[in-house]
Amino acid sequence: MRMIRRSLLVAAALLASAASVQAYTPVTDARLANPEPHNWLMTRGNYKGWSYSPLDQINVHNVKNLVPVWTFATGKRSGHQSPPIVNDGYMFITQPDNQVIALDARTGEEIWRFQGQGPEEFSALHNTNRGVSLYDDKVYVAMLYGDLVALEAKTGKVVWTTTVANWKVGEYMTMAPLTVKGKIVVGISGGEFGVRGFIAAYDAKTGQQVWKTYTIPAPGEPGSETWRGDDWKRGGAAAWMTGNYDVETNTIYWGTGNAAPWFGDQRPGDNLYTASTLALDADTGKIKGYFQYHWNDSWDWDEMNAPMLVDYERGGRTIKGLIKPARNGYLYWLERLQNGAIGFVDAKPYVYQDVFASIDPKTGRPTYHPDKVPGTGKKASFCPSLWGGKDWPFEAYNPKTGMIYIPANDNHCGFLEGKVQEYVAGKWWTGVDIPDIGFTVKKDAKSFGEIQAWDINAGKKVWTVLYPNSMNWGSILTTAGGLVFNGGTQDRMFRAYDARTGEQLWQIKTSSGIIAPPASYMIDGVQYIAVQAGWGVDPQFQQGLLANLIPGWPKATTEGGVLWVFALQR
Repeated sequence: MRMIRRSLLVAAALLASAASVQAYTPVTDARLANPEPHNWLMTRGNYKGWSYSPLDQINVHNVKNLVPVWTFATGKRSGHQSPPIVNDGYMFITQPDNQVIALDARTGEEIWRFQGQGPEEFSALHNTNRGVSLYDDKVYVAMLYGDLVALEAKTGKVVWTTTVANWKVGEYMTMAPLTVKGKIVVGISGGEFGVRGFIAAYDAKTGQQVWKTYTIPAPGEPGSETWRGDDWKRGGAAAWMTGNYDVETNTIYWGTGNAAPWFGDQRPGDNLYTASTLALDADTGKIKGYFQYHWNDSWDWDEMNAPMLVDYERGGRTIKGLIKPARNGYLYWLERLQNGAIGFVDAKPYVYQDVFASIDPKTGRPTYHPDKVPGTGKKASFCPSLWGGKDWPFEAYNPKTGMIYIPANDNHCGFLEGKVQEYVAGKWWTGVDIPDIGFTVKKDAKSFGEIQAWDINAGKKVWTVLYPNSMNWGSILTTAGGLVFNGGTQDRMFRAYDARTGEQLWQIKTSSGIIAPPASYMIDGVQYIAVQAGWGVDPQFQQGLLANLIPGWPKATTEGGVLWVFALQR
């Protein structure tokens, strides 16, 4: 692995607050396996991906008294999609264009700022960054242009830099890394450019590569028979969202995206391991098992989010489960088997879906209505659209209520017609030009965005909150105080709901729409809720499409990143 130190990388240590000189608590394997309630040490709060805070100072009875206590402007536009990561007073946030900021979590004073800069000729589909990971005394961030960077947590000084992705062929990185047993695990974006996806692990101390696993098998490897000829070489299956981890079995669960090009008749076969969840040995990267949500994907329904690790009751037994609201519009109950395989238990549609004719009750394999499968020279409409029943934003699980909470979108559909495009390394290669991607909505729809609450044991929806004037692009946070927090709407609101009933208890209009995951932490006996506002990328693009379809729909929402931090009024 080539180790480099880019002169273009700029790290500034700004001694702006008392927090810049306080002791930094090293992050250990034990702490990551069992995070303290007062910290938020990883993207979704814990390895299981619950997006759940055990703090309950803020609760259903007093959330009406929640007020902003400080804000921080990031200086960046476009979509802000990273949660605040908090470790004993230090907060780390990322923004578009490869920026990382360390703050005093008590006051919002800036400690240091790191600005990565890639090659001048580099460009990507969007300039997203979804956060950092922590280990020992370092902060790890994946640069859009393909470098993995380790920074000193106290100063922002660059410790090491390793090149992971080759931007010249369309590989880039948008996810927050996952720290597992002294390794920093990342995956690549680029499914629209004909990449061959992969997940790779790097030594946290040195940046040396430990293992690399391709998400599309080469000839002779298990699953290679599901590809024709050389289609596997640029078949997609990008791994562009952070995985989850089972400490007991040492298994990483990671999601994969669409196949390339988008139209399945140009790459016959099931196309493993696209649109799948992979179970990987954390020490070696070996694939222990998989579940493919839909074969020969022709709808761009990436299934990039890893399922939550949630145990549930079914048929009189407790199942070590995986729960996933898929982009294809179905909610899946899966099983973590001892040998690493992933078993199918059940699936139910949570939004309107008209593509699946049936799902095999033993394997979970769907059959399709032929007229709903777009192809080369064959136009087909389908619901939901390619943005899915739920796109990348995170669902949440609350162990006190036994419910999962889904940021869903309904009543939207799409249509596609494929063509053969010449492959050029690093260029858009989907089989359809961006202006020709079809998007429609149901004219009589009363709502589009939703929050859905499902009882995971009963397999039934308990309540739904409907957003009549917006899609929902916001990740969910749920808490031991019986609350569900969600932004995600174009009206710039941040809201709190009763986790058991769905009753709205609080809201505030922020500076921009919120598409970043919220987090909660506690310092000096005070619980805080923190979230970055900053509308942009797909939500802004989709909002423009809706404005063309629905009279009076706003064409855009104010952009500009601001971190908002709330606490109870004292």
